Amino acid sequence: MTVDHIRYDLLAQEALRSVVRRVLSDAARDGLPGDHHFYISFDTRAPGVRLSQRMREKYPEEMTIVLQHQFWDLIVTEAGFEVGLSFGGVPEKLVIPLSALKGFFDPSVKFGLQFELATPEGAEAQEAPASVDLPAGAGRPSRGAASEPALASARRAPGQDAPGSATTAEAAQDGAEETPARTGGAEVVQLDVFRKK
Repeated sequence: MTVDHIRYDLLAQEALRSVVRRVLSDAARDGLPGDHHFYISFDTRAPGVRLSQRMREKYPEEMTIVLQHQFWDLIVTEAGFEVGLSFGGVPEKLVIPLSALKGFFDPSVKFGLQFELATPEGAEAQEAPASVDLPAGAGRPSRGAASEPALASARRAPGQDAPGSATTAEAAQDGAEETPARTGGAEVVQLDVFRKK
């Protein structure tokens, strides 16, 4: 078996993360255009992730945030981004390195990316979720406007209401360990598909 000394898989992951960085930079500068909004999944245990102890206890492994109506102070750097969000009426500031990303999805155009987290040599790669669940009937975001976002999980309980109110946002927070759901026609392709086995 041939050894990939170039590590095309890592180069491709880096290039895809730069797509997310560019999209978030544009949103920070100009607001969200049209119906675009983002579901961003990340590993809460990854180096460089900063969130409150309350959020870390509630989401010890993975968290998905929604940048749609209400978010503030979105700052994007070469290494990651920080953003202010409200969870159950409590404002929080999150710092998320791009290396911690597990998934990015824009349901307005059914565009999605999944990422593999870098693991130390010899460690097993972490498995990304099969899909990012979309809320049915997500509201139209205003360009650069703000109203409370909902916290979603990459996995939601069947029949759970779409995010959008404080009560459904709290329900979404409690659905972190449920079964995965499909994205309604959007297919997210993992880079493993292109690798020789």
